Amino acid sequence: MAEAYIVEAVRTPVGRRGGGLGAVHPADLGAHVIKALVERSGIDPAAVEDVVFGCLDAVGPQAGDIARTCWLAAGLPEEVPGVTVDRQCGSSQQALHFAAQGVLSGTQDLVVAGGTQSMTQIPIAFASRQAAEPLGLTDGPYAGSTGWRARYGDAPVNQFHGAQLIAEKWGISRQDMEEFALGSHRRAIRAIDEGRFARETAALGDVTTDEGPRRDTTPEKMAALKPVLDGGTITAACSSQISDGAAALLIASERAVAEHGLTPRARVHHLSVRGEDPIRMLSAPIPATAYALKKTGMTIDDMDLVEINEAFAPVVLAWLKETGADPERVNVNGGGIALGHPLGATGAKLMTTLLHELERTGGRYGLQTMCEGGGQANVTIIERL
Repeated sequence: MAEAYIVEAVRTPVGRRGGGLGAVHPADLGAHVIKALVERSGIDPAAVEDVVFGCLDAVGPQAGDIARTCWLAAGLPEEVPGVTVDRQCGSSQQALHFAAQGVLSGTQDLVVAGGTQSMTQIPIAFASRQAAEPLGLTDGPYAGSTGWRARYGDAPVNQFHGAQLIAEKWGISRQDMEEFALGSHRRAIRAIDEGRFARETAALGDVTTDEGPRRDTTPEKMAALKPVLDGGTITAACSSQISDGAAALLIASERAVAEHGLTPRARVHHLSVRGEDPIRMLSAPIPATAYALKKTGMTIDDMDLVEINEAFAPVVLAWLKETGADPERVNVNGGGIALGHPLGATGAKLMTTLLHELERTGGRYGLQTMCEGGGQANVTIIERL
């Protein structure tokens, strides 16, 4: 049976909105990690067969198949193509899936997977509004569809509403969410202070470490914030940070490993994606994880580490309740609430962290999942070698 190996993985530090990476073109963010990937792996870039990158809101500097632009901006061979993927917040995790599937199919041997996003330059959903309004299109992606309206009515379709529905369905209080969020900051700060991210990051200019974690946050400060929705319990403190960043991984076949003298660091053990209620939207990691475990014959206890994107605190808390996972194995170095969520880059960023943390701790299996627009979730299980 064919295998797909992760040979190298690298990410930028994640910048805050308007922070040290805010003025960097998103193609240059992607080019930076691609160049680091090539340098660290020692691979001949001409041997790469495709570049698969995730990115949302593909207008302005993020338009025009940014995967291809990132590769060319890195000064690498013109004969290597690129393709850009949009599975909402899971875009670069899906990029990894497509890259691994190309290798597993036997049609490709070396593929770069990753993602890039500048939320400073292109705020979430801003792009679609800016593109649609000159054309007189004001209904957004859902409301103008008669088929959608017949099925889902006029229910609001947005992440904050979905997060609030999860909190209510699973009985998660504001205090629960704020305690979790505070823990995310503390774990991230510990990871930074202990140098846990040093190997996985490639500093960019003056930005040498993640800008998001707040050392001065307290329960009192969180409690003072106003909920985003009237009558709700979700606040900015329980939400992922708006961020800029990029990440990339090199995926190789057994043949490429032998031909190029590469050292595999992990084996892609499982890939899947599932969907559920698009109105609640963010709870799909629960059935997606159950599906992946059933398909592999594994249990959640087989996972030494888990990375689940902290889009909102109730996403992770509901997942923990349903899976029975050990919280001490989940997001051990903090998550999106503290470290940020650069949308199209987050999937590759989480996998980069998962790989390096498995190596640091000596763990064998790691699981990654994340909620995505439209009520979807990818699951990837890797085995450290």
